[in-house]
Amino acid sequence: MAKRVTMQQIADAAGVSKFAVSRALTGKPGVSEHTREMIVRTAGQLGYFKAEPKRFLVEAPAEQEMKIDRQGTILILFPNIRSQNRSSLYWGPIFDGISARLNEKGMDILTLTEPSSDRMFSVLNPEAISGIITVGSISTSVLLEIYRLHIPLVMVDHEDPAIHGDTVFTDNMKCMQELVLMLVGKGYRRLKFAGELPDAASFRERWLGYRSVLEEMQLQVSQQADLLGPDLDHIRESIIAMKMEDIPEVMVCANDHMAAVVIGALQSRGIEVPERCAVTGFDNTRADEPILATVHIDKENLGRRAVDQLLGRLEHPDGPFERKLIYSELIIRDEYNASLT
Repeated sequence: MAKRVTMQQIADAAGVSKFAVSRALTGKPGVSEHTREMIVRTAGQLGYFKAEPKRFLVEAPAEQEMKIDRQGTILILFPNIRSQNRSSLYWGPIFDGISARLNEKGMDILTLTEPSSDRMFSVLNPEAISGIITVGSISTSVLLEIYRLHIPLVMVDHEDPAIHGDTVFTDNMKCMQELVLMLVGKGYRRLKFAGELPDAASFRERWLGYRSVLEEMQLQVSQQADLLGPDLDHIRESIIAMKMEDIPEVMVCANDHMAAVVIGALQSRGIEVPERCAVTGFDNTRADEPILATVHIDKENLGRRAVDQLLGRLEHPDGPFERKLIYSELIIRDEYNASLT
């Protein structure tokens, strides 16, 4: 049996004091938010939380069947990030799917943007909340607070090494593999990937799917590290500064918004898209752009499945956590098919 990870081991790995680790893991003041996030992530990566007892355990007589408590409110939690909100072309439909399914089930909804302070439940009564669905990248400190309160949790398009909980994702790797295989099958060999890899787990999975096809097909491509982040402005400027001989046949982008940024940068240099350099996306949110191919994500369905997962957790609180992957369809834009053949 593996030994329990100690606070001293976490302190050594994180490069902080044991005192700081203790304060961070117990939610006490005395460390900055940045340091707290870093310590909690380090603890999760070392397996500190895996040794804790399973969450959501409910004691009930063996002969009594567990029933879903539909009296409490379901909290929908958005991150405190400008691009991840209900007006987003991506996140908005996910919320619509969540809302529609909860309305079908007759359950109350409370929508909240992640607070900037550590103590979210200083203004919320956790006893009145039956479960929480997070939409996008919620901070580790807030997730850990939910975890400690034993509130059933489902994360949409996000996961955290420090938190045990149910997650719902698009099957990012498989869908990206299909997209890249399509490009290779059409004869493209000079590819580059563009995406903010630090930004989201889904982006990293799409990058891994892209890389796995290149390795399987034994294709040697030249990837520029500055096309992987840290942000859109950096990627845009990297493309504008790229030598003409380094412009690939296809820029494979982490999502459609990234594809639109790449297209704008290429066109600002007079590079024709898709004739000189084709661009692909992922999520099908920018139909007005000359994007060669994308992956259509049924965003409302992601939201509905998150609710179904939460209801299942409420009914079976001590079951194993699940990571659901939902397949999405590869879309090749008809108006650009001629350039593929």
